[in-house]
Amino acid sequence: MSSAESIGTDVADPAGLADSARALADGRSTATQLVSAALARIEASQGTLNAFRHLRAEAALTEAAEADRRLAAGERLPLLGVPVAVKDDTDVTGMPTYFGCAGELPAATADSEAVRRLRAAGAVIVGKTNSCELGQWPFTEGPAFGATRNPWNTDHTPGGSSGGSAAAVAAGLVPAALGSDGAGSVRIPAAWTHLVGIKPQRGRISVHPHSDAFQGLTVNGPLARTVGDAALLLDAVAGAHPDDPHRPPPVEARAAARREPGRLRIAVAWRPPLTLTRTAPHPEVRRAVTALAEALAALGHHVEEARPRYGLIGLGFVPRATAGIAELAALHPQPALLDARTRSALRTGTRLGGRVVRVAREREVRQHRRIGALFHPSRGRAGSGFDVLLTPTTALPPPRIGSFDGLSAWRTDVAIAEACPYAWPWNVLGWPGINVPAGFTSDGLPVGAQLLGPSRSEERLISLAAQLEAALRWYEHRPPAVP
Repeated sequence: MSSAESIGTDVADPAGLADSARALADGRSTATQLVSAALARIEASQGTLNAFRHLRAEAALTEAAEADRRLAAGERLPLLGVPVAVKDDTDVTGMPTYFGCAGELPAATADSEAVRRLRAAGAVIVGKTNSCELGQWPFTEGPAFGATRNPWNTDHTPGGSSGGSAAAVAAGLVPAALGSDGAGSVRIPAAWTHLVGIKPQRGRISVHPHSDAFQGLTVNGPLARTVGDAALLLDAVAGAHPDDPHRPPPVEARAAARREPGRLRIAVAWRPPLTLTRTAPHPEVRRAVTALAEALAALGHHVEEARPRYGLIGLGFVPRATAGIAELAALHPQPALLDARTRSALRTGTRLGGRVVRVAREREVRQHRRIGALFHPSRGRAGSGFDVLLTPTTALPPPRIGSFDGLSAWRTDVAIAEACPYAWPWNVLGWPGINVPAGFTSDGLPVGAQLLGPSRSEERLISLAAQLEAALRWYEHRPPAVP
Protein backbone atom coordinates (compact mmCIF):
# COMPACT_ATOMS: atom_id res chain seq x y z
CA MET A 1 0.00 0.00 0.00
CA SER A 2 1.67 3.22 -1.10
CA SER A 3 1.12 6.90 -0.53
CA ALA A 4 -0.37 7.22 -3.99
CA GLU A 5 -3.45 5.31 -2.85
CA SER A 6 -6.36 7.34 -1.50
CA ILE A 7 -7.28 6.88 2.14
CA GLY A 8 -10.83 6.45 0.93
CA THR A 9 -12.57 9.65 1.99
CA ASP A 10 -14.13 12.45 0.02
CA VAL A 11 -14.89 14.48 3.15
CA ALA A 12 -13.22 17.89 2.98
CA ASP A 13 -9.92 18.31 4.79
CA PRO A 14 -10.46 20.47 7.89
CA ALA A 15 -9.13 23.88 8.77
CA GLY A 16 -6.55 24.16 11.51
CA LEU A 17 -7.35 24.41 15.19
CA ALA A 18 -7.44 28.22 15.40
CA ASP A 19 -9.31 28.53 12.10
CA SER A 20 -11.92 26.02 13.28
CA ALA A 21 -12.40 27.90 16.54
CA ARG A 22 -12.84 31.18 14.64
CA ALA A 23 -15.31 29.64 12.19
CA LEU A 24 -17.43 28.45 15.10
CA ALA A 25 -17.26 31.76 16.97
CA ASP A 26 -18.16 33.67 13.79
CA GLY A 27 -21.08 31.40 12.95
CA ARG A 28 -19.54 30.20 9.67
CA SER A 29 -19.77 26.58 10.80
CA THR A 30 -21.29 24.53 13.59
CA ALA A 31 -19.71 22.13 16.03
CA THR A 32 -22.03 19.40 14.77
CA GLN A 33 -20.76 19.92 11.22
CA LEU A 34 -17.09 19.89 12.28
CA VAL A 35 -17.42 16.86 14.53
CA SER A 36 -19.52 14.92 12.02
CA ALA A 37 -16.97 15.61 9.29
CA ALA A 38 -14.08 14.55 11.54
CA LEU A 39 -15.82 11.29 12.44
CA ALA A 40 -16.52 10.60 8.75
CA ARG A 41 -12.86 11.19 7.85
CA ILE A 42 -11.67 8.93 10.66
CA GLU A 43 -14.02 6.10 9.75
CA ALA A 44 -13.17 6.35 6.04
CA SER A 45 -9.42 6.27 6.73
CA GLN A 46 -9.36 3.64 9.46
CA GLY A 47 -8.82 0.71 7.11
CA THR A 48 -5.78 2.44 5.62
CA LEU A 49 -4.18 4.62 8.29
CA ASN A 50 -5.54 2.93 11.44
CA ALA A 51 -4.91 6.02 13.53
CA PHE A 52 -7.58 5.44 16.21
CA ARG A 53 -8.07 2.77 18.87
CA HIS A 54 -11.51 4.06 19.96
CA LEU A 55 -14.08 6.53 18.71
CA ARG A 56 -16.61 8.40 20.86
CA ALA A 57 -19.01 9.01 17.96
CA GLU A 58 -22.29 9.17 19.86
CA ALA A 59 -20.89 11.06 22.84
CA ALA A 60 -18.94 13.46 20.62
CA LEU A 61 -22.03 14.32 18.57
CA THR A 62 -24.02 14.91 21.75
CA GLU A 63 -21.28 17.21 23.05
CA ALA A 64 -21.13 19.00 19.69
CA ALA A 65 -24.86 19.71 19.82
CA GLU A 66 -24.43 21.13 23.33
CA ALA A 67 -21.51 23.26 22.10
CA ASP A 68 -23.75 24.64 19.35
CA ARG A 69 -26.33 25.63 21.95
CA ARG A 70 -23.66 27.36 24.01
CA LEU A 71 -22.24 29.15 20.97
CA ALA A 72 -25.73 30.32 19.95
CA ALA A 73 -26.20 31.69 23.47
CA GLY A 74 -23.06 33.82 23.04
CA GLU A 75 -20.62 31.72 25.10
CA ARG A 76 -17.01 31.79 23.91
CA LEU A 77 -14.15 29.52 24.95
CA PRO A 78 -10.81 28.89 23.24
CA LEU A 79 -11.86 25.55 21.70
CA LEU A 80 -15.63 25.51 22.12
CA GLY A 81 -16.99 22.90 19.71
CA VAL A 82 -13.66 22.06 18.04
CA PRO A 83 -12.92 18.33 17.50
CA VAL A 84 -9.60 17.04 18.86
CA ALA A 85 -8.09 13.64 19.67
CA VAL A 86 -6.10 12.30 22.60
CA LYS A 87 -3.65 9.42 22.86
CA ASP A 88 -4.55 5.98 24.18
CA ASP A 89 -2.50 6.54 27.35
CA THR A 90 -4.93 9.28 28.46
CA ASP A 91 -7.89 8.62 30.77
CA VAL A 92 -11.27 9.60 29.35
CA THR A 93 -14.29 8.81 31.50
CA GLY A 94 -16.13 5.72 30.33
CA MET A 95 -13.34 4.46 28.05
CA PRO A 96 -10.60 1.91 28.79
CA THR A 97 -7.04 3.23 28.76
CA TYR A 98 -5.36 0.39 26.89
CA PHE A 99 -2.08 2.25 26.15
CA GLY A 100 -1.47 -0.04 23.19
CA CYS A 101 -2.04 -3.26 25.13
CA ALA A 102 -4.26 -6.24 24.37
CA GLY A 103 -6.74 -7.68 26.87
CA GLU A 104 -9.71 -6.43 28.82
CA LEU A 105 -9.26 -3.33 30.97
CA PRO A 106 -11.91 -1.46 32.95
CA ALA A 107 -13.21 1.89 31.77
CA ALA A 108 -11.73 4.97 33.39
CA THR A 109 -13.98 6.44 36.07
CA ALA A 110 -12.59 9.97 35.75
CA ASP A 111 -10.93 12.18 33.15
CA SER A 112 -7.22 12.82 33.34
CA GLU A 113 -6.33 16.40 34.22
CA ALA A 114 -5.36 17.15 30.61
CA VAL A 115 -8.75 15.92 29.37
CA ARG A 116 -10.52 17.89 32.09
CA ARG A 117 -8.77 21.03 30.85
CA LEU A 118 -9.57 20.23 27.22
CA ARG A 119 -13.24 19.94 28.14
CA ALA A 120 -13.04 23.18 30.15
CA ALA A 121 -11.71 24.89 27.01
CA GLY A 122 -14.73 23.56 25.11
CA ALA A 123 -13.04 20.91 22.97
CA VAL A 124 -14.93 17.86 21.75
CA ILE A 125 -12.83 14.71 22.06
CA VAL A 126 -13.70 12.47 19.12
CA GLY A 127 -11.58 9.49 20.11
CA LYS A 128 -8.35 7.99 21.36
CA THR A 129 -5.42 7.43 19.01
CA ASN A 130 -3.18 4.39 18.74
CA SER A 131 0.08 4.04 20.66
CA CYS A 132 2.57 1.23 20.82
CA GLU A 133 2.50 -0.91 23.94
CA LEU A 134 3.19 1.31 27.00
CA GLY A 135 4.78 3.92 24.74
CA GLN A 136 8.15 2.21 24.52
CA TRP A 137 9.02 2.39 20.83
CA PRO A 138 9.25 4.90 17.97
CA PHE A 139 6.73 2.93 15.91
CA THR A 140 3.00 2.41 16.41
CA GLU A 141 2.40 -1.27 15.79
CA GLY A 142 1.18 -4.17 17.89
CA PRO A 143 -1.06 -7.24 17.92
CA ALA A 144 -3.74 -5.41 19.89
CA PHE A 145 -4.54 -3.00 17.05
CA GLY A 146 -2.34 -3.71 14.02
CA ALA A 147 -0.15 -1.07 12.41
CA THR A 148 -0.75 2.67 12.25
CA ARG A 149 0.55 4.02 8.94
CA ASN A 150 2.16 7.22 7.78
CA PRO A 151 -0.11 9.30 5.52
CA TRP A 152 2.93 10.52 3.55
CA ASN A 153 3.67 6.92 2.56
CA THR A 154 1.58 4.15 4.06
CA ASP A 155 4.41 1.63 3.70
CA HIS A 156 6.16 3.52 6.52
CA THR A 157 5.55 4.17 10.19
CA PRO A 158 4.40 7.58 11.42
CA GLY A 159 6.68 7.04 14.41
CA GLY A 160 5.76 6.54 18.02
CA SER A 161 4.69 6.33 20.54
CA SER A 162 2.22 9.12 19.67
CA GLY A 163 1.98 7.77 16.14
CA GLY A 164 -1.80 7.64 16.05
CA SER A 165 -2.10 11.28 17.05
CA ALA A 166 0.53 12.29 14.48
CA ALA A 167 -1.08 10.29 11.66
CA ALA A 168 -4.50 11.73 12.51
CA VAL A 169 -3.28 15.33 12.36
CA ALA A 170 -1.03 14.89 9.33
CA ALA A 171 -3.87 13.26 7.38
CA GLY A 172 -6.30 16.02 8.34
CA LEU A 173 -8.60 13.74 10.34
CA VAL A 174 -8.56 16.24 13.22
CA PRO A 175 -6.98 19.71 13.38
CA ALA A 176 -4.77 18.88 16.38
CA ALA A 177 -4.18 16.13 18.91
CA LEU A 178 -2.54 15.50 22.24
CA GLY A 179 0.36 13.09 22.57
CA SER A 180 2.88 12.22 25.26
CA ASP A 181 6.67 12.29 25.19
CA GLY A 182 8.86 10.16 27.44
CA ALA A 183 11.83 9.73 25.08
CA GLY A 184 10.76 11.73 22.02
CA SER A 185 7.28 10.27 21.59
CA VAL A 186 5.79 13.60 20.45
CA ARG A 187 8.83 14.94 18.61
CA ILE A 188 9.71 11.75 16.69
CA PRO A 189 6.28 11.21 15.10
CA ALA A 190 6.04 14.94 14.45
CA ALA A 191 9.34 14.74 12.55
CA TRP A 192 8.21 11.73 10.53
CA THR A 193 4.81 13.22 9.60
CA HIS A 194 5.78 16.88 8.89
CA LEU A 195 4.19 18.39 12.00
CA VAL A 196 4.99 20.75 14.83
CA GLY A 197 5.29 18.79 18.06
CA ILE A 198 5.96 20.46 21.41
CA LYS A 199 7.53 18.67 24.35
CA PRO A 200 6.92 21.19 27.13
CA GLN A 201 8.73 21.67 30.41
CA ARG A 202 8.09 18.87 32.90
CA GLY A 203 4.89 19.74 34.74
CA ARG A 204 3.66 22.25 32.16
CA ILE A 205 0.80 19.93 31.19
CA SER A 206 -0.38 17.63 33.94
CA VAL A 207 -0.01 13.89 33.45
CA HIS A 208 -2.29 13.19 36.42
CA PRO A 209 -3.35 10.55 37.48
CA HIS A 210 0.26 9.52 36.76
CA SER A 211 1.70 12.66 38.28
CA ASP A 212 5.33 11.57 37.99
CA ALA A 213 4.93 9.47 34.86
CA PHE A 214 7.83 7.18 33.99
CA GLN A 215 9.85 8.56 36.89
CA GLY A 216 9.51 12.12 35.62
CA LEU A 217 10.48 11.36 32.00
CA THR A 218 7.04 11.69 30.40
CA VAL A 219 5.12 14.85 29.62
CA ASN A 220 2.03 15.52 27.51
CA GLY A 221 2.37 17.70 24.42
CA PRO A 222 0.48 18.95 21.36
CA LEU A 223 0.79 17.93 17.71
CA ALA A 224 -0.44 20.30 15.01
CA ARG A 225 0.37 21.53 11.51
CA THR A 226 1.33 25.02 12.64
CA VAL A 227 3.12 26.59 15.56
CA GLY A 228 0.07 28.73 16.32
CA ASP A 229 -2.21 25.72 16.54
CA ALA A 230 0.24 23.80 18.73
CA ALA A 231 0.55 26.87 20.98
CA LEU A 232 -3.24 27.20 21.21
CA LEU A 233 -3.58 23.57 22.32
CA LEU A 234 -0.71 24.01 24.78
CA ASP A 235 -2.38 27.04 26.36
CA ALA A 236 -5.68 25.16 26.59
CA VAL A 237 -4.31 22.16 28.51
CA ALA A 238 -1.44 23.69 30.51
CA GLY A 239 -1.68 23.68 34.28
CA ALA A 240 -1.20 21.45 37.29
CA HIS A 241 -3.42 19.10 39.22
CA PRO A 242 -3.32 19.67 43.00
CA ASP A 243 -1.34 16.44 43.42
CA ASP A 244 1.31 17.23 40.80
CA PRO A 245 4.90 17.52 42.12
CA HIS A 246 6.14 19.74 39.26
CA ARG A 247 4.66 23.25 38.90
CA PRO A 248 6.51 25.56 36.51
CA PRO A 249 5.17 29.12 36.30
CA PRO A 250 2.64 29.77 33.51
CA VAL A 251 3.62 30.66 29.95
CA GLU A 252 1.65 32.37 27.20
CA ALA A 253 2.33 30.15 24.22
CA ARG A 254 -0.01 31.82 21.71
CA ALA A 255 1.38 35.25 22.53
CA ALA A 256 4.90 33.88 22.04
CA ALA A 257 3.93 32.55 18.60
CA ARG A 258 2.95 36.09 17.55
CA ARG A 259 6.16 37.89 18.51
CA GLU A 260 9.68 38.00 17.12
CA PRO A 261 12.31 36.01 19.01
CA GLY A 262 15.06 38.61 18.65
CA ARG A 263 18.54 37.73 17.41
CA LEU A 264 19.60 34.46 19.02
CA ARG A 265 22.78 32.42 19.35
CA ILE A 266 21.96 28.94 18.07
CA ALA A 267 24.21 25.91 18.50
CA VAL A 268 24.01 23.07 15.98
CA ALA A 269 24.97 19.64 17.31
CA TRP A 270 25.39 16.58 15.14
CA ARG A 271 26.90 14.18 17.65
CA PRO A 272 24.24 12.46 19.79
CA PRO A 273 24.79 11.21 23.34
CA LEU A 274 26.73 7.98 23.78
CA THR A 275 24.56 5.03 22.67
CA LEU A 276 27.27 2.47 21.76
CA THR A 277 25.77 2.16 18.27
CA ARG A 278 28.12 4.49 16.32
CA THR A 279 25.01 6.12 14.95
CA ALA A 280 25.18 9.21 12.75
CA PRO A 281 22.53 11.20 10.91
CA HIS A 282 21.46 9.83 7.55
CA PRO A 283 22.88 12.01 4.73
CA GLU A 284 19.41 13.25 3.78
CA VAL A 285 18.60 14.08 7.40
CA ARG A 286 21.86 16.00 7.67
CA ARG A 287 21.12 17.84 4.43
CA ALA A 288 17.65 18.87 5.62
CA VAL A 289 18.81 20.04 9.05
CA THR A 290 21.74 21.91 7.48
CA ALA A 291 19.27 23.74 5.24
CA LEU A 292 17.22 24.63 8.31
CA ALA A 293 20.33 25.98 10.06
CA GLU A 294 21.06 28.08 6.98
CA ALA A 295 17.50 29.42 7.07
CA LEU A 296 18.02 30.44 10.70
CA ALA A 297 21.24 32.24 9.76
CA ALA A 298 19.43 34.00 6.90
CA LEU A 299 16.88 35.24 9.46
CA GLY A 300 19.72 36.99 11.29
CA HIS A 301 20.60 34.50 14.00
CA HIS A 302 24.15 33.54 14.91
CA VAL A 303 24.51 29.82 14.13
CA GLU A 304 27.56 27.69 14.86
CA GLU A 305 28.39 24.08 15.60
CA ALA A 306 28.86 23.04 19.21
CA ARG A 307 28.99 19.88 21.32
CA PRO A 308 26.76 19.58 24.36
CA ARG A 309 28.48 17.81 27.24
CA TYR A 310 26.02 14.92 27.51
CA GLY A 311 28.32 12.73 29.58
CA LEU A 312 26.85 9.35 30.51
CA ILE A 313 23.29 10.67 30.58
CA GLY A 314 22.02 7.25 29.54
CA LEU A 315 22.76 6.07 33.07
CA GLY A 316 20.06 8.47 34.21
CA PHE A 317 17.61 7.37 31.54
CA VAL A 318 17.57 3.57 31.42
CA PRO A 319 16.64 2.91 35.08
CA ARG A 320 13.89 5.54 35.01
CA ALA A 321 12.45 4.35 31.69
CA THR A 322 12.42 0.64 32.54
CA ALA A 323 11.07 1.30 36.05
CA GLY A 324 8.26 3.30 34.49
CA ILE A 325 7.42 0.45 32.13
CA ALA A 326 7.53 -2.02 35.03
CA GLU A 327 5.16 0.11 37.10
CA LEU A 328 2.55 0.21 34.33
CA ALA A 329 3.03 -3.38 33.15
CA ALA A 330 2.53 -4.66 36.69
CA LEU A 331 -0.97 -3.15 36.65
CA HIS A 332 -2.08 -5.12 33.59
CA PRO A 333 -4.62 -7.79 34.60
CA GLN A 334 -3.36 -10.22 31.92
CA PRO A 335 0.46 -9.83 31.82
CA ALA A 336 0.85 -12.90 29.57
CA LEU A 337 -0.73 -10.84 26.77
CA LEU A 338 2.08 -8.28 26.87
CA ASP A 339 4.79 -8.27 24.20
CA ALA A 340 7.82 -10.36 25.16
CA ARG A 341 9.92 -7.16 24.94
CA THR A 342 7.60 -5.49 27.44
CA ARG A 343 7.96 -8.41 29.83
CA SER A 344 11.74 -8.13 29.46
CA ALA A 345 11.58 -4.43 30.29
CA LEU A 346 9.36 -5.25 33.27
CA ARG A 347 12.01 -7.61 34.63
CA THR A 348 14.78 -5.06 34.04
CA GLY A 349 12.77 -2.25 35.58
CA THR A 350 11.98 -4.35 38.63
CA ARG A 351 15.69 -5.07 39.14
CA LEU A 352 16.67 -1.42 38.61
CA GLY A 353 13.90 0.02 40.75
CA GLY A 354 14.28 1.43 44.23
CA ARG A 355 17.78 2.65 45.05
CA VAL A 356 19.09 2.58 41.46
CA VAL A 357 16.24 4.81 40.29
CA ARG A 358 16.73 7.17 43.21
CA VAL A 359 20.42 7.51 42.34
CA ALA A 360 19.54 8.08 38.67
CA ARG A 361 17.14 10.85 39.62
CA GLU A 362 19.65 12.43 41.97
CA ARG A 363 22.07 12.71 39.05
CA GLU A 364 19.69 15.08 37.28
CA VAL A 365 20.97 18.15 39.14
CA ARG A 366 24.54 17.50 37.92
CA GLN A 367 23.22 16.82 34.41
CA HIS A 368 21.45 20.18 34.46
CA ARG A 369 24.72 21.91 35.32
CA ARG A 370 26.87 20.03 32.80
CA ILE A 371 24.54 20.22 29.80
CA GLY A 372 23.13 23.58 30.85
CA ALA A 373 26.63 25.07 30.54
CA LEU A 374 25.86 25.26 26.81
CA PHE A 375 23.30 27.96 27.56
CA HIS A 376 25.25 29.98 30.14
CA PRO A 377 28.03 32.39 29.11
CA SER A 378 31.40 31.33 30.45
CA ARG A 379 34.39 33.65 30.23
CA GLY A 380 37.14 32.23 28.07
CA ARG A 381 35.20 29.08 27.24
CA ALA A 382 34.07 28.38 23.71
CA GLY A 383 30.79 26.57 23.14
CA SER A 384 28.73 28.37 25.75
CA GLY A 385 26.24 31.20 25.99
CA PHE A 386 23.81 29.84 23.39
CA ASP A 387 20.08 30.50 23.49
CA VAL A 388 18.87 27.44 21.56
CA LEU A 389 20.28 24.06 20.54
CA LEU A 390 19.41 22.70 17.09
CA THR A 391 19.77 18.96 16.39
CA PRO A 392 18.15 16.43 14.10
CA THR A 393 15.06 14.98 15.74
CA THR A 394 15.93 11.53 14.42
CA ALA A 395 19.02 10.09 12.78
CA LEU A 396 17.00 8.22 10.13
CA PRO A 397 13.92 8.85 8.00
CA PRO A 398 10.76 6.93 8.97
CA PRO A 399 11.34 3.14 8.79
CA ARG A 400 9.06 0.76 6.93
CA ILE A 401 6.16 -0.89 8.69
CA GLY A 402 7.37 -4.15 10.22
CA SER A 403 11.02 -3.13 10.48
CA PHE A 404 11.08 -4.03 14.18
CA ASP A 405 9.05 -7.24 13.93
CA GLY A 406 10.62 -10.34 15.42
CA LEU A 407 13.51 -8.53 17.10
CA SER A 408 14.59 -9.41 20.61
CA ALA A 409 14.35 -6.80 23.32
CA TRP A 410 18.08 -6.06 22.98
CA ARG A 411 18.02 -5.81 19.18
CA THR A 412 14.94 -3.56 19.37
CA ASP A 413 16.74 -1.23 21.77
CA VAL A 414 19.79 -1.11 19.49
CA ALA A 415 17.65 -0.38 16.43
CA ILE A 416 15.83 2.37 18.30
CA ALA A 417 19.11 3.92 19.45
CA GLU A 418 20.36 3.92 15.87
CA ALA A 419 17.20 5.58 14.53
CA CYS A 420 16.37 7.95 17.40
CA PRO A 421 19.40 8.94 19.49
CA TYR A 422 18.70 12.67 19.81
CA ALA A 423 15.40 13.20 21.63
CA TRP A 424 15.53 11.37 24.97
CA PRO A 425 18.17 13.44 26.86
CA TRP A 426 15.72 16.34 27.15
CA ASN A 427 13.28 13.99 28.91
CA VAL A 428 15.95 13.23 31.51
CA LEU A 429 16.50 16.97 31.99
CA GLY A 430 12.78 17.81 31.96
CA TRP A 431 13.41 20.78 29.63
CA PRO A 432 11.33 21.88 26.62
CA GLY A 433 11.87 21.14 22.95
CA ILE A 434 9.96 21.54 19.69
CA ASN A 435 10.11 19.49 16.53
CA VAL A 436 9.79 21.57 13.39
CA PRO A 437 9.51 20.15 9.87
CA ALA A 438 12.90 20.16 8.15
CA GLY A 439 11.90 18.90 4.72
CA PHE A 440 11.74 15.62 2.84
CA THR A 441 14.02 12.88 1.60
CA SER A 442 14.34 12.21 -2.12
CA ASP A 443 11.63 9.57 -1.61
CA GLY A 444 9.24 12.15 -0.16
CA LEU A 445 9.51 11.04 3.47
CA PRO A 446 9.38 13.81 6.10
CA VAL A 447 12.25 14.51 8.51
CA GLY A 448 12.47 17.02 11.34
CA ALA A 449 14.73 19.09 13.54
CA GLN A 450 14.60 19.88 17.23
CA LEU A 451 14.77 23.33 18.78
CA LEU A 452 15.89 22.65 22.35
CA GLY A 453 16.23 25.06 25.22
CA PRO A 454 17.08 25.27 28.91
CA SER A 455 14.54 25.11 31.71
CA ARG A 456 11.24 26.92 31.09
CA SER A 457 12.23 28.28 27.68
CA GLU A 458 9.04 27.34 25.80
CA GLU A 459 8.19 30.92 24.85
CA ARG A 460 11.57 31.53 23.18
CA LEU A 461 11.39 28.21 21.31
CA ILE A 462 7.83 28.88 20.16
CA SER A 463 8.73 32.38 18.93
CA LEU A 464 11.70 31.01 17.00
CA ALA A 465 9.64 28.16 15.52
CA ALA A 466 6.95 30.62 14.43
CA GLN A 467 9.55 32.83 12.75
CA LEU A 468 10.91 29.81 10.86
CA GLU A 469 7.41 28.78 9.88
CA ALA A 470 6.65 32.21 8.44
CA ALA A 471 9.78 31.95 6.30
CA LEU A 472 9.46 28.31 5.19
CA ARG A 473 5.64 27.89 5.13
CA TRP A 474 5.88 24.15 5.78
CA TYR A 475 2.14 23.95 6.50
CA GLU A 476 1.43 24.35 2.78
CA HIS A 477 2.68 20.80 2.12
CA ARG A 478 0.04 18.08 2.60
CA PRO A 479 0.36 14.30 2.30
CA PRO A 480 -0.36 13.00 -1.20
CA ALA A 481 -2.67 10.33 0.22
CA VAL A 482 -5.13 12.98 1.38
CA PRO A 483 -7.43 14.46 -1.31
